[in-house]
Parts: sequence; C-alpha cells; structure tokens
Amino acid sequence: MTVLTRPETPPATRPASPPTRRRTSRREGKVWVPWLFLAPALVLFLYFKFIPMGQAVVMSFQDVQPYLGNSWVGTANYRDLFATDEFVAALWHTAVIAVFQITGALVLGFALALLLEGQARRLWFVRSAAFLPVVVPVAVIAELWRIIYYPTEDGIANQIIGVFLMEPSQWINSPDSSLLSVILVGIWRDAPYNMIIIIAGLVSVDRSLYEASSLDGAGWVRRVRYVTLPALRPVMVILLTLAAIRAMRIFTEVFLLTNGGPNGSSEVLMTLVYQLGFARNELGVAAAGSVVLLVATIVLTLAVRVGSKRRNA
Repeated sequence: MTVLTRPETPPATRPASPPTRRRTSRREGKVWVPWLFLAPALVLFLYFKFIPMGQAVVMSFQDVQPYLGNSWVGTANYRDLFATDEFVAALWHTAVIAVFQITGALVLGFALALLLEGQARRLWFVRSAAFLPVVVPVAVIAELWRIIYYPTEDGIANQIIGVFLMEPSQWINSPDSSLLSVILVGIWRDAPYNMIIIIAGLVSVDRSLYEASSLDGAGWVRRVRYVTLPALRPVMVILLTLAAIRAMRIFTEVFLLTNGGPNGSSEVLMTLVYQLGFARNELGVAAAGSVVLLVATIVLTLAVRVGSKRRNA
C-alpha cells in the first residue's frame, strides 16, 4: 500500500515592508537637535540685537521724551542731523580714519606676515608677542597710548620723533594731530590680526609657483606682486570687509583717548551719537544717527563684496 504525500510548498515570503515611521521620526528628530542647542543663543541674540535695532529705527522718526511719551515727527530728526556741521565733520573724520587705518593695518600686517612666515620655532614666540595687541582690551590699549602720547619732551612718542630731529608734538591734545594719533593706535591694534590671517593664507599658496617664477627670472618684488597677492585675494577681501566694519563703528579708542576733542577735531559718528543721546538727551536724533551708521556699514560692506566679485570675474 502506497501512501501519497503532498509536496511541501515553501512558505510565501512577505514583501519587504517600507521603512517604518519610527525610523523616519527619529531622523526628523535629529534634524532639530542642533537648533535646540542654538535656541538659547538665538533668543538672546534676537532680544538684545534685533529688537533694539527695530526700536532704534522707530525712535528715529519720533520725538523721544522718556516718561512723557513719544510723538511722531517723521523725518525731522534726519533733517536736523544732516543740517548740523558736527555730523558732516564726524562723517569726514570717520571716512579719514577708515581709509588710512585700513590701508596702514593691511600694509603693515602683510609686511609682518612675509617676515614671520615659516616653521622655525623662534618665529612662534615672535608671532605670539606680535599678536598681543589683539587680545589686550581696548580700554587698556587706550590708557597705554595716553602714556605714550604724553605731551612733553619726556613723553615716549616725543622722544622717538626726537631721534629724527623733529619738534615735540601735543598729539591727542592738539586739533592738528589728534586724528593722526587715533589712526596710529588703530593701525598698531589691527595689524597683528591681519598678520595672522595672512600667514594662514600664505600656507595655501602653491610653492611650485614661486619656483617657476624664479626660473623665469622674477625677483622678490615680482613674485609677491604676481604670485602672492593674487593667491591672497580672497583673504584680503575678507580682511578688508571686516576692517571697514570696524572702522565705521570705531568708538572706544576715540572716546577714551580724545572724547572727540579737542574742539571736535576727532569726533566720529559713534561718539557723536553718544553725545547726542546721553549728553544732550536728543534720543530721536541719536537714533537717526545710529540708523545712518547702520545703512552706511551695510552699503560699504556690499560695495566691497561687489567690487571683489567683479575683479574675480
């Protein structure tokens, strides 16, 4: 007697299930993790930065009277600001400081970078010593230079220029030299920062280009002009943009060294806004000056960026 058995059929395989919602939700949750860590800083930045900026824009169109209420005056604050000789002088002084301080700091920083470039151990100490003005607080720098600018023959600055048979100067106490004194302090402070950034940029320059230019008979000046400077153009654009913003917003060194004097010879936009707001209680006009400074900074930054893009094109 034979027993018939059915052939065993393999169990049907289930189709692969799509990714579960749980995995998708986990991935979506991970996207929000960085924002959760940034949230406290973003909230503080919004509260202490953007909200006051918006309030300043509104105040620039109002006659601000604390505890009495503000009244809308339109563009009267801007007209009053532009009509004063103080604003024109402060704008001119800010432009002069920006041009000469930026140029001097970039040239000196570039020269120091070329001198201190290399891997020798002794250069690390020299670089660290040269970088000290950047990490020292501006208030300390201002007091240090007040001592250097002591307006007598025994002053440090007058002793230095006396070596070159020059007459002693009053420096920050004279309307003729106060602006120059502020510019020299800015160059001394900003040049080491530019030096470090330029040294970092020099590392990325292809050394074979120097060898090829040397074989073609190019001297040191031509190598710097046709090899180093074109390679450092992106770095220079960044430094120029940051320096322009700093120069437009210069305040602490002017306030501590000269306080805009003597006779307004070193008054800049930031010190003028301070005087209008806190010394004369013209808060609406001071807010208008702040808005003008903000717009000028944005326009200057965009001009530098657009100019650099056109050169690269």
